[in-house]
Formats: sequence, C-alpha cells, structure tokens
Amino acid sequence: MDAVLTLAEIGFDAPRALLEHHGLTLEIVADDAPIPGSYWGDSEAGVIGHRVYARRDTPVHSLLHEACHLIVLEPERRAGIHTDASDSQAEEDATCYLQILLGETLPGVGSARVMSDMDAWGYTFRLGSARAWFEQDAEDAHAWLQARGLLPA
Repeated sequence: MDAVLTLAEIGFDAPRALLEHHGLTLEIVADDAPIPGSYWGDSEAGVIGHRVYARRDTPVHSLLHEACHLIVLEPERRAGIHTDASDSQAEEDATCYLQILLGETLPGVGSARVMSDMDAWGYTFRLGSARAWFEQDAEDAHAWLQARGLLPA
C-alpha cells in the first residue's frame, strides 16, 4: 500500500478547527492506545456521538471520512452514534463526496491528495478511482448534500 498522509504530518490544529466548525470535537488518542469508536481498528479514526477520535498515525482521509459521517447526520442521530455511522448508500456516498471537498480546507492536504489516499487505502468505486467517481458519477452525492445545505461555500 502506498503511504497515505497522516495527522502527524499535518498536525492537529487545522483538523480540530475544521471539526469544531461543524460542531464536532477532535479527541486525540495516545500513540499506543486503541482508538475508541474505530470501526476498522488499527489507526483508523473513530466516532462516538459528536466526537472524532484519532492518533498521530491516523490517516487524514480516515479522520475526514469519519467526521463527514457525523456531519451528514441530523443532530438527534449523531448523538446516538458509536463506531458505525453509516445508514445507507446515499449517506456513504455523501460522506465520501464531502470528505473530498473538505480536504481542500486543510493546509497541505487538498482534494487530490484525499482522493489519492482513498484509492491507496482501498476505497472502491465502480469507475475505478475516487477521482473518476467524484468527477463523473457523484451527482447523486452532490445533490444529497446540496438538498441538506451541507456543501461548503
């Protein structure tokens, strides 16, 4: 697997500010501790309620993905989330789309890097890559986010 960008490389300040902007809290986990609420385990980010948990070795794309799962949820659903935040394919697609967009808001990251890291990590899209999906097949995800007022300005 190609190396993916981790939080150790970009720091916690910008991701913390991004999450706070969306009413979320970034909880930093010690390097040798398990990540609470992590669906996949290892270095993958975790979610519990309005909190996103991550370590220095957590991939940036993972932090964005889990945060976006919470962002797309209504507040009453968000409060009950623990580990598994996905409810439907439409929500999953919206989450992937939003994480690509929010990559642009993090200094030194950008959407191209998020898409590249998604591919390297093993996300699968029917057009073969995150970029192809985002550019050619994500109209439904865009519309889903737009209808809920969740597209970044």
